[in-house]
Amino acid sequence: MKLTLLAVGDKLPAWAQDATAEYLKRMPRAELVTVKPERRSNQPADTLKAAEAARLLERIPAGARLVALDEHGAQVSTRELAEHLRRWEADGRDVCLVIGGADGLAPDLLARAEQKLALSRLTLPHALARVLLAEQLYRAVSLNAGHPYHRE
Repeated sequence: MKLTLLAVGDKLPAWAQDATAEYLKRMPRAELVTVKPERRSNQPADTLKAAEAARLLERIPAGARLVALDEHGAQVSTRELAEHLRRWEADGRDVCLVIGGADGLAPDLLARAEQKLALSRLTLPHALARVLLAEQLYRAVSLNAGHPYHRE
């Protein structure tokens, strides 16, 4: 199973790029794909989200399970995320986890998602959300590989 982190935003601070890259390189079958955010102008948020969604949908690997990161999604523990990864791997399909832009994900993209997960109910900067997702995926992969978890 290949994990794709698909995110709106192509220019993040160096610390966020470095941290995300560090966690992803520890998972040989994981990659980050970014799309350029829509230029913020006087356009309504729904128009911006729709334009970003079109670009995101083009980058989702064919046949991949679509998992949307959304503040209204299910909150899971690290152990629960590891269990999701086990089930996804058993399914045999690649997984694409999508992080939206500043206004979130468009309703039609959210409707296509097979699952919706929330990293937190807190509002997170996009750079931090990307790092947090990469780190938690790495931790879940490590748990599934039998590495000890410090909370036990």
